[in-house]
Amino acid sequence: MPSRRHIIAEDLRRQIAAGHFEAGERLPSEARLATLYAVSTPTLRSALALLQGEGLVDKIHGSGNFVRRHRHKVMYIGGKGAAAPWATASAPLRVSVRATNLPAHGHLTDLLNVQPQSPLTEFLVVTHEGKLPHSLAHLYVPRDLVPADLASGSPLPEEVAMRLAQLRPPLAQVEEKVSARLPTAEETRALRIGASLAVLSITRVATDTAGRVVEASLLVLPSDRADALFTTRSMAEERTSTT
Repeated sequence: MPSRRHIIAEDLRRQIAAGHFEAGERLPSEARLATLYAVSTPTLRSALALLQGEGLVDKIHGSGNFVRRHRHKVMYIGGKGAAAPWATASAPLRVSVRATNLPAHGHLTDLLNVQPQSPLTEFLVVTHEGKLPHSLAHLYVPRDLVPADLASGSPLPEEVAMRLAQLRPPLAQVEEKVSARLPTAEETRALRIGASLAVLSITRVATDTAGRVVEASLLVLPSDRADALFTTRSMAEERTSTT
């Protein structure tokens, strides 16, 4: 026999599908819904968690539960020649950047192949669709490759991308590792997604001709709003492009 939370979730699911609650509309308060279904608040929240995990409902802390709008889907383009995926976004997405200086520690020492405490600049990049976060990226660059006026505050994304490229040595290799996994607790809060919604986790490491890691990106793209595309060129095309 279905549990109360599954019965409630199915009823709300049916109402959303029928258009009783429209995309972007706020659901009745949790207290009101608990009264309507004659259940405790924890049971009601458990039912809503099922819908949040399915991507039908967004919970915005301090505002309530909303029927999720169709999220704009982006294409992650892999490969050495592709622009940094965090640099720009097209409508309806917008990008915000927060720069912070920090010493290399933990996994960052291996990721960038540097000594502990080596000076780095972290760029926290968040894309937004309306008021909701869309994707998340952490970009790490050795401090000596970052213009001083970009190393703190909230620089413009397009300015960061352009000026880092100007100062960076020519790239010899871009290695990208893509995996699908469940989000961490921190990512569910930052992206306002359910804990059962898989994400594309992409680690992108760029190396110059001397073998130095000059840029490392950690991207998190919820699976309901991103695909990844990698194009492999034939050997004949590679030879033609280099002659």
